[in-house]
Amino acid sequence: MLPDVRTARAVSGTTVSDRTRRRLEQASGSLAITSVTAMSERLPWFRRLSADQRAGVLLVTQTGVTNFATWLGEPGETIRLTAEAFRNAPRDLARRISLRQTVELVRVAIETFEHQLPLLAGDDRERQLLVEGILRFGREIAFAAATVYASAAESRGAWDARLEALIVDGVVRGEVDDALVSRSSALGWDAEQPVTVLVGSPPPENQPEPLTAMRRTATRLGRSVLLGVQGARLVALLSGALPGLSGTSVTASGSGTGSGSGPAVGNGAAGLGPAERLTETFGPGPVVIGPTAPTLAAAHASARDALQGLRAVTGWPAAPRPVRAEDLLPERALAGDPWAKAQLITSVVQPLTSAGGELGRTLASYLDGGGALESCARALFVHPNTVRYRLRRVSDVTGLDPTDPRHALVLRIALIMGRLNPPE
Repeated sequence: MLPDVRTARAVSGTTVSDRTRRRLEQASGSLAITSVTAMSERLPWFRRLSADQRAGVLLVTQTGVTNFATWLGEPGETIRLTAEAFRNAPRDLARRISLRQTVELVRVAIETFEHQLPLLAGDDRERQLLVEGILRFGREIAFAAATVYASAAESRGAWDARLEALIVDGVVRGEVDDALVSRSSALGWDAEQPVTVLVGSPPPENQPEPLTAMRRTATRLGRSVLLGVQGARLVALLSGALPGLSGTSVTASGSGTGSGSGPAVGNGAAGLGPAERLTETFGPGPVVIGPTAPTLAAAHASARDALQGLRAVTGWPAAPRPVRAEDLLPERALAGDPWAKAQLITSVVQPLTSAGGELGRTLASYLDGGGALESCARALFVHPNTVRYRLRRVSDVTGLDPTDPRHALVLRIALIMGRLNPPE
């Protein structure tokens, strides 16, 4: 343990003389230069700093020496004097120099002072006081530096959280302008990369670091993620396309068109390994994945489809977790989503109409007859093999199998939407 020098007194009760303190103040410039020279010799990264930044370190060091001389006469002003050294530093110095590097600078400066300060003492007693004092004052300087960096980290963290929430809210509202794209770059987000939006419930509040687990999972997947908790829902913007969604693009009308000619409804979450891993960090309840948007500026369509899917997913109790927004087209259409209605017409009704023949009539008869092949053939006055052929053609044209119960539901809703919205 160091002797008690908080009052700058030795055991005998005497203090450092005013003359010695004046010599300290007069030598502050040369001591600071000597310290900076030692920093340049011992720390390779310090030599790479610009001249302005090295001058900032010199200013902080010189202020520290002057304040040390003042502290010897006013030991109760430790907090004010140590904080003042960093208050005078250039604003960008803390951003350029890390806390670890600051500790290295303090260590070099203290070692330099230990060698130089005893030469300014009037006698052995003062020499001991100066050595003990600079050690304790250096410790306070290190604590002050840690406080400065901790405060800066807290402020930056709070600002980043507000900025992240602002970006997510802008995507949900469809207000993604150049300013918002610029703000996303401040968080390290590449606005030109594809974006997939996931929505669900937030993790329970009693779970430790609820959103940290999601960020950690995204990092392990090699993805960037922006998160926004909006009441009872959590919106996640995940960089890149997800397996099974890479062929999906979001057009201006919000329709998803992939490699096939129709929506892959009924496939559930097949092939969505990364999405399933990320889904584990959501709270209980369904998680809906929007179609992948090509850029951040186009991500609103993905968020819109995902949110509409989250609103309608209760209509499909057996929906997988996660479930794609395209897999919920029937429920979304029945819930009044105009984009889902348009997509059903575009991906099902229009291809059937363009194919010509009796495909649409055969499909309607097959579905109205409860999926009975023989009764459908009798109603159309054709052979059952003809019905089978036409149903295979329907599957080829729309990507949906009429014999599959889930696909049959999608086809039936699509036909109804086509009748309610006939072409002009």
